[in-house]
Amino acid sequence: MTFDPVLISFRVFALEDLPLLYRWLNTNHVAQWYGAGHVRYPAYERVVERYAPRIRGEEPTDSYVILYAGAPIGYIQTYRVADYPEDRWQVGAGAAAIDLLIGEADLVYRGLGPKILRRFLNEIVFADPGVTSCVIGSSVSNAAAIRAYEKAGFKHLKTVHVAGEPEPEYLMRTAREDVIDISSDSSPR
Repeated sequence: MTFDPVLISFRVFALEDLPLLYRWLNTNHVAQWYGAGHVRYPAYERVVERYAPRIRGEEPTDSYVILYAGAPIGYIQTYRVADYPEDRWQVGAGAAAIDLLIGEADLVYRGLGPKILRRFLNEIVFADPGVTSCVIGSSVSNAAAIRAYEKAGFKHLKTVHVAGEPEPEYLMRTAREDVIDISSDSSPR
């Protein structure tokens, strides 16, 4: 199946999306890589505790449901790195960060990730004129994610050790001027 980037969209994450996120976080392909220490969320209440403050605007993270042809397929979030000083990445002023997961198992490893990222960078992240760059990280052994991020235009910045994570994080960066309009679905410059 070829994925048409025009069919990718985002809607603001809402309280009624929490059961869906709970299901996604507990699937094998997500739990292997996503979340603090890559552990499953055994209790729904733990997902509510972590994500509801973002929905209510109590934390400076903007959360979205990823839609493909109108159907929810994943979760994506962005935030200004400076809003979380404990994120000791030292990536400079104007940097945003992205985290995402494709929750539907039949859609992973199919080339959809880079298309989601390019669209999200264009429509959401770099729509903020104060954002000059964006970072994304992956466990150093998550080769599929790293390759998807490269295809979306991210380049290795540095490898960092994050407390509580089982592996170092492979931190990647892209700049506003490196992101292209995805309507042609071409690769980054």
